[in-house]
Amino acid sequence: MNRFERLFVEHEIVLGDGAMGTMLQRLGLTTGGAPELWNVEAPEKVKQVHRGYVDAGAMIITTNSFGGTRFRLALHKLEGRVAELNRAAAQIAREVAGDRVAVAGSMGPSGELLEPLGTLTFDEAKAAFAEQAAALAEGGVDFLLIETMSDLNEVRAAVEGAREGTGGSLPIAVTMTFDTRGHTMMGVSPEQALKAIYEMGIRYIGSNCGNGPEETIGAIEKMAAIKPDDVILIAQSNAGIPRWQKGGEIVYDGTPEVMAEYAVRVRDLGARYIGACCGSTPEHIRAMARALGISNT
Repeated sequence: MNRFERLFVEHEIVLGDGAMGTMLQRLGLTTGGAPELWNVEAPEKVKQVHRGYVDAGAMIITTNSFGGTRFRLALHKLEGRVAELNRAAAQIAREVAGDRVAVAGSMGPSGELLEPLGTLTFDEAKAAFAEQAAALAEGGVDFLLIETMSDLNEVRAAVEGAREGTGGSLPIAVTMTFDTRGHTMMGVSPEQALKAIYEMGIRYIGSNCGNGPEETIGAIEKMAAIKPDDVILIAQSNAGIPRWQKGGEIVYDGTPEVMAEYAVRVRDLGARYIGACCGSTPEHIRAMARALGISNT
């Protein structure tokens, strides 16, 4: 039993962290820039974000590697640096987490459409996820978090790639994004997602990102109604919906108080791994910790 798995033995509710990308933008990352490049060019700023979440009470922090596949990094001409950037992401998080906090290795979607809708083959996707997973494992993550997925075929490629890249040595969690009338962009319902991902042998399953707390609450409610007893539900909602302010600043409308209420509601529905996503800050996580009556001490 590793550090991540042990959390669920020792705690009824495990508090995750919040956003990375929008926090780095606050620290100067330009729109369209590669967050993963900051793992080697501005590691202290990445550490600053991690420390903020640990200080707020997070029991899990998530690596700055969401766009770390060769396909996403190719948008910035960084496809040859997959191992370097993902390994650095994991090492940075591990340094901040120490032995107190678990580290999730973030693996986001490839950004490509798999066949037959697109040109990316299953084997190509699997190989890319295996490459990323191997580097995250080398850097010291406690588990792999395949997140913000919309296509179950890509989920399968990521799961198989993660297992191949790590020799099956790390737990895997999967979340999908139900942001299109209660379904993913590819038409997957929360119930379909839970059943299919469970059949892949995954036991940490849930919903992340999306259009705010109500959407995530709805997805968790549907998953909770059908989940087997050995599934641990994950809820990581955006802090509301982004809105443009004068001057070009993007502000999310979910206050810490709104997110604290969301945390209690998904807990009451049965979620045990509760965190946040885009637009959230350590202030949001601190409010959620208070509302849930938990800490990482």
